[in-house]
Amino acid sequence: MTAPGATDAADRQPVISLRGVTRVYGEGEAAVHALRGIDLDIAPGEFVAIMGPSGSGKSTAMNIIGALDTPTAGTYHFSGADVGGFDRHQRSILRRDYLGFVFQGFNLLARTSALDNVELPLIYKGVSRAERRALAKAMLERVGLGRRLDKEPSKLSGGEQQRVAIARAIASEPAVLLADEPTGNLDTARSQEIMELIARLNREEGLTVIMVTHEPDMAEYAGRIVHFKDGLIERDGMNGNPRAPAPETADVH
Repeated sequence: MTAPGATDAADRQPVISLRGVTRVYGEGEAAVHALRGIDLDIAPGEFVAIMGPSGSGKSTAMNIIGALDTPTAGTYHFSGADVGGFDRHQRSILRRDYLGFVFQGFNLLARTSALDNVELPLIYKGVSRAERRALAKAMLERVGLGRRLDKEPSKLSGGEQQRVAIARAIASEPAVLLADEPTGNLDTARSQEIMELIARLNREEGLTVIMVTHEPDMAEYAGRIVHFKDGLIERDGMNGNPRAPAPETADVH
């Protein structure tokens, strides 16, 4: 698979391209049609919010984009590469090297420091101990946690835990950040902090962001909002006035 952004041509093509994608769970009368044939292109550097009620197919679409699930029919191309033709090892490389994941529940190792949590994906990539420690420290400083490196998740607020999760997700310099309800467990103030951070990574560093959210206020940070309903894309439009990130701060507690 050619690395995203490796050529000018690659930069011009969608980083994510779904065509006629369906996903059916079960068979016969028990079959659930989670996706009913969706077409979706996402360009490098976009910030796309995916919205819709429970059962609309948005999470299924996110799982397919994240190579955590496969379509029943249709095609998925990542930077021009046909993901449908990937074997299990190639799909794991796609997730490891090109995709960063942020979840509602943080998914941090409980008895491990923030620094060690951020180092984890770098271990899987075979980065040397000294290099990954320096990278993990830099990532935590980047998300405003430079003074909290040695803290375990239980000693951090919910907002800080999500910042650690974001630092971990971007440590391997992914082409795309996939955020699944990243503010779902946070209060309003912490949610705004996290969204300002994600928006800043998108706007200042060009990171492509795809975010699933139920919250219209959080979707307003995106440049484009895609609404799912009954396994189909109901609406897809640009957000003319996305919310601007607040000025950068040194450390947020």
